[in-house]
Amino acid sequence: MASLAQPGGNTTGLADLQRLAVFKEALPNAARIGVLWSTAALSYRTVLEALEPASQRLGLRLHMLPVTAGEDFDGALAAMSRERSDGVFVQAWALTTRQYPVLLAELALKYRLPTIFGSRENVVVGGLMSYAPDHLDLTWRSATYIDRILKGAKPADLPVEQASKYQLVINLKTAKALGLTVPPSLLAQADELIE
Repeated sequence: MASLAQPGGNTTGLADLQRLAVFKEALPNAARIGVLWSTAALSYRTVLEALEPASQRLGLRLHMLPVTAGEDFDGALAAMSRERSDGVFVQAWALTTRQYPVLLAELALKYRLPTIFGSRENVVVGGLMSYAPDHLDLTWRSATYIDRILKGAKPADLPVEQASKYQLVINLKTAKALGLTVPPSLLAQADELIE
């Protein structure tokens, strides 16, 4: 990709980077965050490249652990617990959002690790929180791209857009099970609280 404004080739679309700053706000005393990621996720390089400078600005050390299958989750979260990670940033991809969301929530509770996900569905099944692009908004915006392409625009000429509308979802039951007090300022920002 040449740049976000002029990606070149047949590449275009909407980028969705989760915000590490929201997790730090939820865990103000956090110093070390585990990152669960996979090369199977198409966006892994973009996510990892964004996390490094963000973690430095927030004074966080990252513990990166790649996984390739659902069987890897237990060992990865156990390692993060042993390494005293204060929480786990989970990259969104099919394995975490569609195939094993319940397993991830259960393991996070087992190892007493707060989690932030890139999908509301992970929070509904027991994850602590998600801060992610509003998928309905992205769908509408994607439709405008499709319309432009069908009307003759070349994908290479369309800029990659950053998501502009995000949703914060917090599972208060999970917070209580982990013994966490979510800051009132973050609760006030939440789009949805699950009890």
